Amino acid sequence: MKKILLSTLVASLLVTGTYAKESAANGATVKQVNTLAVKDAKQNAKDHQVKLVQEAIESVKYAHDAMLALDKNDVKTAKENLEKALGKLEAILASENAPKLLPIDQTITIIEFLGTATDAKIAVKLATTLLDDGKVQEAREILTPLASEIDTTIINLPLATYPDAIKLALKYLNDGDIEKAKAVLVTALSTFVEVTIVTPIPLVKAAHLIAAAAEIASKDPKKAKVYLEAAKEQLKLAEALGYVSRSDITYKALYEAIDDIEDNIEAKEIKQKFEALKAKLKEFTSKIFSPKDEARKAAQEAASKK
Repeated sequence: MKKILLSTLVASLLVTGTYAKESAANGATVKQVNTLAVKDAKQNAKDHQVKLVQEAIESVKYAHDAMLALDKNDVKTAKENLEKALGKLEAILASENAPKLLPIDQTITIIEFLGTATDAKIAVKLATTLLDDGKVQEAREILTPLASEIDTTIINLPLATYPDAIKLALKYLNDGDIEKAKAVLVTALSTFVEVTIVTPIPLVKAAHLIAAAAEIASKDPKKAKVYLEAAKEQLKLAEALGYVSRSDITYKALYEAIDDIEDNIEAKEIKQKFEALKAKLKEFTSKIFSPKDEARKAAQEAASKK
């Protein structure tokens, strides 16, 4: 299966309205805000699942059935199934704006790191020491839990290559070359494109905490500062876990923006400062990516060249 790891944070998964306002209004603790933030993000991930393309799913099923038929040397049935496989995609292929990828399956995986930024830094330092000593497997055991994210993985049928592969398999069958037809089908059924959208949980929590702070800043500046300090800790955790952004905005800029709000929490323009901070965080998170995905992508590209 070919993988394209698009570690991009979907803006819709960072909705911070209702839960943040309710949390602030009810005097929620930082822990309660964080719990609701994760719950909100999980629900948003489910609500924003892509619509699977039924024709593509059925086409794959027919191609698989064709493989089974060829295993039994039933060429007639194999041809019929391959023709059906193509038929399921005819309308999509005829469209001028046909998508390159057709979603056929997806899963949501949630991994939450419950430690602090300090815990993460200690673990990274220990893993680095182990790697320097050549203890790779021990280091891996320490590094593996260092993730806190919601992963939405979508399996796609590549419209650019899959139909041509089915046509080629049909051609080989018409030429009487069953083995080549089988080889083409094996390739076609193993080259789906996997897209993974990574949503770092600490950034979701930070967004909710900032929204909660903004909601009560004018009424309870002291509680607002508690939320802001907690938001800063979540940003530090995201940074320690290696969630990096391609945005011009940096973690340092976000820390400074929070510090500025804390220092001017009772100022008249505090609402505008909160809006500016929210905009910065949205820009930062919209371009987030996970270094582990970049490493995997590089490894896959290197392997494909061999």
